[in-house]
Amino acid sequence: MARRIAVANQKGGVGKTTTSVNLAASLAADGVRTLLIDLDPQGNATMGSGVDKNDLSASAYEWLVDDEPFDRVVRRSSGEFFLVPANADLTAAEVAMLSAEDRSMRLRRRLDAVPAFDFVLIDCPPSLNVLTLNALMASDGVLIPMQCEYYALEGLTALLLTIRGVRQRGNPGLAIEGILRTMYDPRNTLSRDVSRQLMAYFGRDVFRTVVPRNVRLAEAPSHGLPATVYDPRCRGAVAYRALAGELRSRTAGRGGPRGSP
Repeated sequence: MARRIAVANQKGGVGKTTTSVNLAASLAADGVRTLLIDLDPQGNATMGSGVDKNDLSASAYEWLVDDEPFDRVVRRSSGEFFLVPANADLTAAEVAMLSAEDRSMRLRRRLDAVPAFDFVLIDCPPSLNVLTLNALMASDGVLIPMQCEYYALEGLTALLLTIRGVRQRGNPGLAIEGILRTMYDPRNTLSRDVSRQLMAYFGRDVFRTVVPRNVRLAEAPSHGLPATVYDPRCRGAVAYRALAGELRSRTAGRGGPRGSP
């Protein structure tokens, strides 16, 4: 059974979509059958995966709201992982699902019917809404990208409270998959201080892998490519490949999918 992981942070600009796309591509490069679901109406993960969000015959909206078959929605990305794409239509899904009896469980039920994957990654919107709630209710764990700055610590506190609420509302097994330090600059004293605080408070919940500030990571989406494909040797790509290995090791330790050797 797939390990379902929501990539979430209620604070924007922390590298959430960059992490979703590059982690999916790194897992796929290791021969791991991976699905990325773009659950953000901005469709940035879709564009960064080489799929034009403005030219979709079917998207996450049709899959969630109109019950469009999965095989008519899913696409193959430029990173060789599978993708459920999204665009601005997904904003209407929030409205449509608010009045549905299964509004918080719609994604879980859709995923229960899809073919087998080793990992399912869900790129969440940068806010707590019905789409994010669906992702958390459908997931086994939450991967939290965050910058090493004090405002990001406040956002982390809010997200942890949300995770606690989701556990109480119907997904008691929802785990913290790991906290990922992104856009890290070791020359910055504040970055080092916040990193030390994270390690002190969260210990093993913090990934060993640290994603540095890297121009190639920022450039890659404009080419419709993960950085791991655009420039495999850049520091950002190397970090995400390391993250994929660390994630697989953690998952195997829980008895989850190992993927292909």
